[in-house]
Amino acid sequence: MTATHLQPVGKALARYLARHWDKDVQLGAISQIPGGASRETYRVHITVEGVAEGVILRRDPPSSLIDTERAHEFNTYRAVFGTRVPVPEPLVLEDDDPGELERPFSLTREIAGCETSPATLTMAPFNAHREKIGHNKWTILGHLAALDVDTLPLAFMARHAHPARHELDYWAGVIRKDALHPQPIAEAAIRWLERHLPPPSARLALVHGDYRSGNFLYDTEGNVHGVLDWEMAHLGDPLEDLAWSFDPLWCWPEKHLAGNLLPRVDALGIWERASGLTVDREAFRWWQVFASLKALAIWISSAEDYVNGTTKEPILAFAGWPLIDRQNRILLDRLQPGSTHTYAEALL
Repeated sequence: MTATHLQPVGKALARYLARHWDKDVQLGAISQIPGGASRETYRVHITVEGVAEGVILRRDPPSSLIDTERAHEFNTYRAVFGTRVPVPEPLVLEDDDPGELERPFSLTREIAGCETSPATLTMAPFNAHREKIGHNKWTILGHLAALDVDTLPLAFMARHAHPARHELDYWAGVIRKDALHPQPIAEAAIRWLERHLPPPSARLALVHGDYRSGNFLYDTEGNVHGVLDWEMAHLGDPLEDLAWSFDPLWCWPEKHLAGNLLPRVDALGIWERASGLTVDREAFRWWQVFASLKALAIWISSAEDYVNGTTKEPILAFAGWPLIDRQNRILLDRLQPGSTHTYAEALL
């Protein structure tokens, strides 16, 4: 979609903001940010009373990879903004009366001059700073794990006595509800996770839910300026985010580097120092296997949505079929202790 075709969206936002803020708001430019699977995402330049500003508009599509609530993500931004975990400044949440924008949306302030794409990490000038980006990435994740959830406005998030039990039940349910075909590897993983369930978490933390390369903003000098996409945020075990960030799917083609950035052992040490926590390796193995099951559940759900949903977005088909196969291979290796298969070295 060209910028010309996006003009109606940008002008509709400017009219909405003029009413909402009771100020003169004019559209400067608008472009669509590709890759969003759960929201349509636009970069919009506006002037407010003659002052130029950049904002990010995220509007609900007809369908998405994950069933999420925009209020949940936006309120998480509000809770985290101003802590040691950098996030975009939340500006507007519209659930009830989107006006000319037609569908509910949220608005945050743009963090300019940054990249998010995992592919860019292997290209100049960013590849010269991958170690620094990785250090910052897992330091921030450690700071997230260290946040005192009792001091943050997180009353909208449920608390569960046994986070591992709750997460396993939820994502196993997604697989069984949305699978278009039998999923024997997923069922084997569920049985393994049931048998090896860790004890209840020693402490609750704010879990991002999708902390990986591609969901944070980094610059040409290796600094990380913002963590994005908090739609799956919840209260749970801090090892869940760490395990998700290590999943082999995020490190292709350099399997020995977590997120294509650092050796896993190095990233784990950075996280431990920043969080003040020591990783229990047995519990962490459980969360690593779970991370691959959760990812498989998301790909299975996206495939079901593509076949039976209200949209035929190509990203849903891609996230469904090819990634189901790859995630099944990862899970199969992870369920074989001592395996020498493709992904075995990715399990700590």
